[in-house]
Amino acid sequence: MNSGQIRLNPVTQEWVIYAPARRKRPQDFRQPEQQEDAPEEDPNCPFCPINNETLEPRIIEIANATHTGWQTRVVPNKFPILTPEHSTMRCTKGMYIAMQGYGTHDVIIESPKHNETPATMPLEALEIVIETYHQRYLELMATNTNMMVILFRNHGKKAGASLRHPHSQIIGTGIVPQHFRWQEQEAQRYYDKWANCLYCDILKHELDEGDRIVLENHSFVALVPYAADVPFETWIMPKRHQGDFGSISEDEKGDFAAILQQMLRKLYFKLNNPDYNYVINTAARYRAEEPQVHWYCQIKPRFTTPAGFEIAAGININPSIPELDAAFLRGDDSVNSNQ
Repeated sequence: MNSGQIRLNPVTQEWVIYAPARRKRPQDFRQPEQQEDAPEEDPNCPFCPINNETLEPRIIEIANATHTGWQTRVVPNKFPILTPEHSTMRCTKGMYIAMQGYGTHDVIIESPKHNETPATMPLEALEIVIETYHQRYLELMATNTNMMVILFRNHGKKAGASLRHPHSQIIGTGIVPQHFRWQEQEAQRYYDKWANCLYCDILKHELDEGDRIVLENHSFVALVPYAADVPFETWIMPKRHQGDFGSISEDEKGDFAAILQQMLRKLYFKLNNPDYNYVINTAARYRAEEPQVHWYCQIKPRFTTPAGFEIAAGININPSIPELDAAFLRGDDSVNSNQ
């Protein structure tokens, strides 16, 4: 694909410009060699066991597979963006509306080892991480004032990670972001028109075409979306229709951990451990049982920086091509240095 193209994202109804004239070869996205490996324990890291023992309260603590110590811990964020002491009541200030900074902001410490990542830890350790996600998600959604729970991971400085120690974050909020409401509304319009879930139809179409599929197991599919915002963006989608991450079954937790690790290992080894964010996009309160809602995990590597046009137009420019990105991540022989 050598000509430029503009694609419409069916989930957001936003356009993405593909500019292959700017495109690197897929392997050219590889990051520079990383600095010397970090130690297994860093005395200056607040999440390492030498310091973590003083972190209180421990909201959740789950033992490792051999029950010889802890594998994951959930603790309040020391520098929260939202706190539960506040109210969700709105107030007016002249023509403006405001509310207090209500919410919950926790850190999920994914391992006692400072130098592990989800790509390099044992699979059974990542399974415990997913179990921790699920437990804390359900606890936060049990609080009626939380309208939405946002689960995300920042990996690397470009992605906003301030600490190297493996960790994720989970935030409960009393509001639902407008961009998320737009996606709900687009899914609702699609369902009202076709009586099908937009995401289920995307998944069926992608499996039929196959060009953008990267991985598949019994419960999940990993794919590069048709209108990917950035190079090597990936979605991990459950095959079973479910709107809420809280609805994941025990078997699906294992399959989710397995495909998430496989996907992150591809980024780690093929692209030399790039910075990335991943987020679990799941239903807002009162939407979980509606037929148009479908949760998924979105991984966005940080290879590009939005510039003037993107900021002015609100349109992303992706120098890569989703089909070639997927083929490179699959390891297809057809992706070579001449493409």
